[in-house]
Amino acid sequence: MKKILVIEDEEFIRYNLMELLDAEDFDARAAENGVIGLQLVREEIPDLILCDVMMPELDGYAVLSALRSDPLTATIPFIFITARADKNDLRKGMQMGADDYLTKPFTRAELLGAIATRFKKQQAMEERYNSTLKQANSRLNRLIHYDSLTGLPNRLILRERLNQFLSKTTESSQIVPIFFLDLNRFSSINDTLGPSCGDSLLKEVARLLSGVVSPEDTVARLNADQFALILSPIHHQREAAHIAEALLDALSQSFLLNGQQVFITSSIGIAFYPKDARDIDTLIQLAETAMSHGKNRRGNSYQYYTSQMQVGSKDDRALESALYKSLSRNEFEVYYQPLVNLQTRQIVGAEALVRWKHPELGMISPGSFIPLAEANGLIIPIGEWVLKTAAKQTKLWHRSGFPWLRVSINLSCRQFSQPGLSEKIVEVLAATGLEPQAIELELTESILMQDVPSAIATLGQLQAKGIKIAIDDFGTGYCSLSYLKQFPFTTLKIDRCFVRNIANDATNSAITTAIIQMAHDLNLEVIAEGVETEDELAFLYQHGCDIMQGFLFSRPLPAIEFEQLLRTEKCLTIKN
Repeated sequence: MKKILVIEDEEFIRYNLMELLDAEDFDARAAENGVIGLQLVREEIPDLILCDVMMPELDGYAVLSALRSDPLTATIPFIFITARADKNDLRKGMQMGADDYLTKPFTRAELLGAIATRFKKQQAMEERYNSTLKQANSRLNRLIHYDSLTGLPNRLILRERLNQFLSKTTESSQIVPIFFLDLNRFSSINDTLGPSCGDSLLKEVARLLSGVVSPEDTVARLNADQFALILSPIHHQREAAHIAEALLDALSQSFLLNGQQVFITSSIGIAFYPKDARDIDTLIQLAETAMSHGKNRRGNSYQYYTSQMQVGSKDDRALESALYKSLSRNEFEVYYQPLVNLQTRQIVGAEALVRWKHPELGMISPGSFIPLAEANGLIIPIGEWVLKTAAKQTKLWHRSGFPWLRVSINLSCRQFSQPGLSEKIVEVLAATGLEPQAIELELTESILMQDVPSAIATLGQLQAKGIKIAIDDFGTGYCSLSYLKQFPFTTLKIDRCFVRNIANDATNSAITTAIIQMAHDLNLEVIAEGVETEDELAFLYQHGCDIMQGFLFSRPLPAIEFEQLLRTEKCLTIKN
């Protein structure tokens, strides 16, 4: 049943309209003035609005203007009813976004005809919207899941392919081989003969690899000269060895590039499901470790992964030992990288980033200590400390004259998986006095895909408490678009790998444009990470990105320097 709201100050007309609409089986609601009408629109979200033009306090034009400026009500069909038929009045209303006019007195047929026309046009518009969204989703899926140069799947589709193989595995004795293949000397060939020859070589390598394995197997391109293969389930490791030898032989031939004969070799690392690991991220990592060991020893060979390869170096063990003492010694510090609105050009928030200042070694890269903390479990107390510190600092900024500031905080896989996560976050907010809507939690796709039902439940609990949720590094994990709609996200962050050189890279520009369109269709705010050049910024602005962060505006800053930046009221400059 269609819901129609009548906003009319004359009681007699309002009553007659309600009677007529009820008789036609519409769900009719009424408001006696524009103020009440606006309130009912936002509470009820009607399917159509009939509104008088001339009303006290808030006239029909003011009501229409307020509705069209609100994304939640901007597309509701709106019909003016008026005793005036002046062309200037009609033109004004239509320019403001009115869909139709009915001049008093009007007949029952005229009213129902106008309503029917609006609903038909609305239905047609929704059908076009759904068709456009479907096309955008299909295009984005293709751009994200397949390498534009070779046409091979990329790493985003590997989890799906592994699950397909596992569903076909009928015997417990079967294992699934995962290969990591690296081309030796590719960078020197690329530098010597040029990128176009390098691209030609990669296309030929992709063709050869696909020709060696069976059609059921998966060959994917990971990076410039690195490939991953998931083979069909086998019973013995030697079966994988035969395929590895065939791949090495196929790539040992000469290639004609730019009139020159070029010879390449390759190195292959092999890991097995479930013997070595049970998730695709770890399996690829272990296969890469095996490849590196084999490459360092002799090259042009294959190497199985063994647990001995994971024994850390003396430096790693020393760093891990220092990490255990770092929290109690107050060696960590939170830096803040500004989030800047592309429309207002002003800072609207910050991403909180942990930094470790070792008393002897100085600043230690997060890339060095975060994996160690993840592995040994220290990431949980470190993450809790970052959450408490950032929440406390943000509350101080609110009291210092910046009440609109929000803070984004990354959650690790271990943090997200711990029991009672939402309760712990609420405790932190209560202790610091920070409002829930001022905090945004960032999670990567790979974290969410570990256990989708559990992730949806946890995020639902957080959202119910007013906490915002962002999907971080979108496009680099394994999240499909169908899953994306199930999660209660408020924000989508485009990974910096898609932003880099976006104005000149056709693939990156196509992917980013499609992501922005899809996110906005899902009512998600879009943040672009790693913006470093004026051209990247101009592209993002022109294509409707909402917020940016990156070195172009500011590096991550200590709290004191970030506050100084706030007080200078620094604004973003976007070139035309």
